[in-house]
Amino acid sequence: MKYVRGNVIFPENLLKEIQEYIQGEFVYIPQKDGARKLWGEKSGQREQLARRNKEIREKFKIGQSIDRLSKSYHLSHDTIKKIVYSNN
Repeated sequence: MKYVRGNVIFPENLLKEIQEYIQGEFVYIPQKDGARKLWGEKSGQREQLARRNKEIREKFKIGQSIDRLSKSYHLSHDTIKKIVYSNN
């Protein structure tokens, strides 16, 4: 979130209307509904984790143990269990 001067971005009539409610203070203007991205969507981290989890599930299905997967992916035993037993 960055600071933007209102007199630079708002038309003069809108700025005067806003000044009727607040002056010289910070105001957060939220994004429109549906405009907000979920965690990891912008950076691609969400997709990367989904691919990793799919790979873990596939290896588990062909017989790799939870302990071995835990060591291979540097994740806790419980985290591997959550991944392989989830419905995703």
